[in-house]
Order: sequence, then C-alpha cells, then structure tokens
Amino acid sequence: MALSALAAKPATAACRVRISAVAQRKILPARTIAGALEVPGDKSISHRYAILAAIAEGASEIGHFSAAADCRSTLDCFRRLGIEVDQRDDRVRVAGKGLAGLRGSRSALDAENSGTTMRLLAGVLAGQTFRSTLDGDASLRRRPMRRVIAPLAEMGARIRSREGGFAPLEIEGVALRPIEYTLPVASAQVKSAVLLAGLFAEGVTSVIENVRTRDHTELALEEFGAEVTREGRAIRVKGRPKLAGRKLVVPGDLSSAAFFLVAAMILPDSNLLVHDVGLNPTRTALLDVLARMGGSVKPVSVRSENGELVGDLSAQYAPLSGGVIEGAEIAQLIDELPVLAALGPFTEQGIEIRNAEELRVKESDRIAVLAENLRRMGARVEERRDGLRVEGRAAGKLRGAEIEPHGDHRMAMAFAVAGLGAEGATIIRDSECAAVSYPQFFETLDRLAER
Repeated sequence: MALSALAAKPATAACRVRISAVAQRKILPARTIAGALEVPGDKSISHRYAILAAIAEGASEIGHFSAAADCRSTLDCFRRLGIEVDQRDDRVRVAGKGLAGLRGSRSALDAENSGTTMRLLAGVLAGQTFRSTLDGDASLRRRPMRRVIAPLAEMGARIRSREGGFAPLEIEGVALRPIEYTLPVASAQVKSAVLLAGLFAEGVTSVIENVRTRDHTELALEEFGAEVTREGRAIRVKGRPKLAGRKLVVPGDLSSAAFFLVAAMILPDSNLLVHDVGLNPTRTALLDVLARMGGSVKPVSVRSENGELVGDLSAQYAPLSGGVIEGAEIAQLIDELPVLAALGPFTEQGIEIRNAEELRVKESDRIAVLAENLRRMGARVEERRDGLRVEGRAAGKLRGAEIEPHGDHRMAMAFAVAGLGAEGATIIRDSECAAVSYPQFFETLDRLAER
C-alpha cells in the first residue's frame, strides 16, 4: 500500500556527511604505495553488534566500532528508540534493554544513506508493540525494500511503503510467527532482517540461501547467546532468546582495505601491511580473485576474536593477468567489485564482471557509473545489463580526468585508486561522500602514496 502522506515529505540530503556539493580532491600519479595502516572497523559487523547490543540485556562495550556515517545512523536510530548509547572515538557502550525494551519514536527513524540500517532495523521493528517509520535520504529512497518487506509480511508484519516497495517504511509491530524462507536473491541484509525478526517469534525461523552470503549476523547472534543452527544451506534461529550484553572488538573492514590492496597491485615496488583485518571466509573472495590473477596478498598472524577470524594482510606489487568474475563469487564480492573494475585497465587481459545486476541498485547504478568514469579516463568499456567488460593494458594507459561519483562512496574511492596509476591529475568531485564508509580515506591514501 502506498504511503502518500510520507511520500510527500521532502527527501533528506543525499549524503549528509558532505561538506559541499562541489567538494573535490585532486589525485596525482604515484610511483608506489608503501607502509602500514589500520582500516576502520568493519561496517557490517559494527551494525550487527550495535543492533544486538540494544536488544540484549545489560551493557555491551564495542571496541574499534566503525567510523562510517552509516553505522552512526544505526546508533542514532536506537537512541530515538530509547537506548542509551555512549560513543567516544571508536569505542561504543550500549545499555541494552532486552527484546521488549525498545520504545516508540515520535519522529521517523532516519537511516540516512544506510541500506543496512533500514533493512536490518525493519526486522527488529516488525516484532515490537508499537508503530515505527523508517526513512532515509534521496539515494536510500530509490533502493529496493520489497525484498525485505515480503518475508517480514509472511511473518505477520504490517508494513506500508511507497508504491513499488520504496522507503519510507511504516511498520506496525505485531506478534510474529516463524517461517522458512528461501532467499530469491543473494542478500546478507535480507537474510539478517528475517533472522532478527525471528528473535521475536515463538518457534524456529529458517532462512535458506542458494548462494552463501556473509555470515556476520549468525556469528554475532551466537556471541550474544542466541541459539543458531546450520544445516546445509539453511540457517535457523530459535525465537525469544535471552541475549546478554558482551564486550566485543570489531575487526578491520576488508572492504575498506580492498582499495589499498588494489593500489599495491597497480603501482610497482609497492609493499603494504594492513593490520587486524577481518578474514571471515564469507568475505575473503577478494583475496582469492587477486591470487588467481597473480597478485601477492598473504594473510599473517590469523586468530579468532568473537567468532570472527582476524589477521594482518601483507601485499606486494605483482603484474596481474585479469580475468572473469561471475556466479557465486559475486555475492561475496559485491562491495569490492567497483575497485576490481577500476583495476581492469592495469591488468593484462582486462576484467569482466558478470551476474552482478545487484550493482544497479546500490547507492548509485554502479555499473553505469563505473562505465561512465572509466571512459572519462580513456578506458575501453563494454557496459552490459548484468556487469561490464574493462579492457586491459593493451587498450592504453589511463589518463587523469574529472570523476563524478554520483554521491557513491565506493565510486569516489575506487577512482582515487585508479588515479594513482593514471597520467596526469584526477579530480574526484563530491569527494566527501567517501565518509559514508571511510572518513579518513583520502588522508590515509596521501600518507601511503609515494610520488
């Protein structure tokens, strides 16, 4: 059902962390990239720890919490829901009130630019005793929410949206029933929304995925005390658990590290060490892809923390062959595909991405934006419905250009990396949108790039 009254509400700014619509960064060519760094806490895990801490009983302390604006949106939403949150630098304390401890907000909960916030909170709010409204910025209002509305409706939730299944979402909390749901599209966010809703249902809720997606939600649920079982492709959670507050540390974000790892593959004589990165097997497809192309990226000092694998990554320059990325890998690489596409012109054979229609409904139409900006830099690109092919070194060296990221943080960062290996200066327009996931990205890049 359409939400005509809410639809009339003016959209919030497309990216609130931007200082100015004309903010820009100049990227100069670099000889090499070298040194050590620690990337921000993993966005996906930070969201999930914050959500479960809020509905657990007792206080949780979360270290190395992501600095991303998206994760701040999740914390702000819980403050509006009556949860005490104290954030000091990268340490967050959340005073959890249990499954029944949230209280309704008089105003809409603003997810801003965060699809994770909106989709996962929809699962939590569906099982409450009050009505909530979830809204976001202009970009988030264009992203598909029907995929999460449908399974929650099967559980009994009453959710109204704009026509076509777009935010804002008005959610009337009810007593939910457990379901067995097969994901029609590989999505860790949809899986997580259903599992979180399952916490408020009597009985066992099951999600079946045909393609394995990142499993941070399952691991975090177990850490907080939920009963989670896995059998083949099915993940099951038992409803109405007693979750307990925890002391946790968020691993470094591999998706953020990807930009620097790819930079090391582009620039000769590069030697990079990235400390304390999350190496969850559902997230390390990037390392597999770089390895089969001839890249030199090696994990060292691997250990387990809070159910997640963590370690350092050592990366050195190596000429890459390129190749095809497709099929089941796509779901596990969805955040890294932009920078891998930008790597294409620096490889021998080029890079081809297939089966990645999901890129068209991210913060931007990432397939179209990648093609547009790679062509601005002189690359040969064939845009396809489900991906693109980027020609390799034989097509010529990239040249500096003015890049339009269309408000998409991953586009801004991917083309900054490409600019390091281009001839002449590259201008990243609207560069402040990078703060959605990595506020210190450009400063870190400047520190490591040697010219």
